Amino acid sequence: MSEHLAPYDSVQHRDETAIAGMWLFLASEILLFGGLFLIFVVYSHTRAAGWALGVRQTSLMIGGINTALLLSSSMLYTLGVESARNGNARAVLHAGLGAAGLGVAFLCLKGWEWHTELDEHLFPGPGFALGGPQAGGAQLFYSFYFLSTALHGLHMLVGIGLIAWVCLRVYRGRGTPLRVVPVEVVGLYWSFVDMVWVLLFPVLYLIGRV
Repeated sequence: MSEHLAPYDSVQHRDETAIAGMWLFLASEILLFGGLFLIFVVYSHTRAAGWALGVRQTSLMIGGINTALLLSSSMLYTLGVESARNGNARAVLHAGLGAAGLGVAFLCLKGWEWHTELDEHLFPGPGFALGGPQAGGAQLFYSFYFLSTALHGLHMLVGIGLIAWVCLRVYRGRGTPLRVVPVEVVGLYWSFVDMVWVLLFPVLYLIGRV
């Protein structure tokens, strides 16, 4: 057995382990975000009026644009995975760079949204902009909002870094057989990040808005 395969029995064993490891990691992440969504279920019902007041302050336009950016990024990377299976390294590189670029655009737009909300004193705590009997519920919403978007943003940074790593491997490996599994493993992670945002978008921008 080659040294670079240790401690695996074969290339297939190594690749299957990598895929299984990513699925196990994603299962733990589902538990993390599942706890956040439990908070949403509880407080969006027990403090419904204040929660809805908070939702109405978010920028539906920015949320919608970011959703389109992330869905496009995920679709582009999925095309890259298919290109990897077909041995087209050039297409993988282009798809990865495009997906990462859209991810960076998402984070920049989200950062601008955060900046605007902080300027408007919508961060929960002393000086919170919203008053009245529903202020407590609105602060609960914004506590959930900033925590969930910060966690999602952190996961996006990791994902962009992983895509950059895949692109670097592909670029350096020009002229050699393309390894598909690293591209697929990162694709699983990026799809998970996309799925989390698809669930967060209606929670943060739509439910209770009308």
